Amino acid sequence: MQGKELSELEPTGEVYIGIDVSKDGLDVHVHPAGLSFRVANDRAGVGALVRRLAGTPVGLVVVEATGKWHRRAHRQLHEAGHRVAVVNPYRSRKLADALGLLAKTDTIDARVLALFAMHVAPRITPPPSADMAALGELVAARRQACREMTALKNRLGDTGQRLLKRQLRARLAMIERHRKALETEIGNIIAVDPAMARRAGILASIPGIGPVGVMTLIAELGELGRCSRTQIAALCGVAPMNWDSGHLRGRRIIKGGRAGVRAVLYMAAVAAIRCNQDIKAFYTRLVARGKKPKLAITAVMRKIAILANTLVSEDRHWSPTPP
Repeated sequence: MQGKELSELEPTGEVYIGIDVSKDGLDVHVHPAGLSFRVANDRAGVGALVRRLAGTPVGLVVVEATGKWHRRAHRQLHEAGHRVAVVNPYRSRKLADALGLLAKTDTIDARVLALFAMHVAPRITPPPSADMAALGELVAARRQACREMTALKNRLGDTGQRLLKRQLRARLAMIERHRKALETEIGNIIAVDPAMARRAGILASIPGIGPVGVMTLIAELGELGRCSRTQIAALCGVAPMNWDSGHLRGRRIIKGGRAGVRAVLYMAAVAAIRCNQDIKAFYTRLVARGKKPKLAITAVMRKIAILANTLVSEDRHWSPTPP
């Protein structure tokens, strides 16, 4: 370790586990025992880890979020009765920088995650249901298909070669078929699950939120209806953050949050400004008071996120008049 050493906490009998995840393996660190080891990232490897931890007073397990590669360890450790939190690697890397851990290896990352578990104590992350996990994958695949279509359309507009145009059109047609198939499967998953179907109906009742917004909010904002208005705004990345220092009072900024959710909220805000008289009046008042249009749209995004959170929490559809 570069920089000063951490002083250990008073012994409590509990240990904290950090797991750095890769496709092939899990690097595990046990703090404060100082034990590091590696297991395979498969059912047998995670099972061996669970057996090794049996009888150990584990206070918290922190697992690095890595797309899909952390899911097996997350689920099996949760089913074994351990308290597991899945954290963004960006957060743990910031802790490493603060501690002077400038070098980066899988073993070091696992140790930092164990320290993160002890000092930060992040919130427990229950594993999603099988249907919710499948829905998240399908929604992400649909988003990627749309990005590929946009890139291909740009290339089609730039080229003058007949062969390239034929190939690009063929690829566009194929991806379009895949996109429609993905949307059909997403709709089927939502329709057969009563809780998802009910949530979809509530979200679809909000002017401005279309089918893409509904599926994205269900798949990628599972906390909807269980958070305060400030928490949901922060999760969506539309909460105004102070930027002050001394006598300086900087302009409020938005930071963090979930990019996919923020993108659909932006489209919902643009649509709501046109089709919802209340939202349109709110936006107009902000602009009239001197707010720049982009800041006003961000405020509309925040309003829609809070509205969706409230309606899901109260289990009711939107109506033009308050209940």
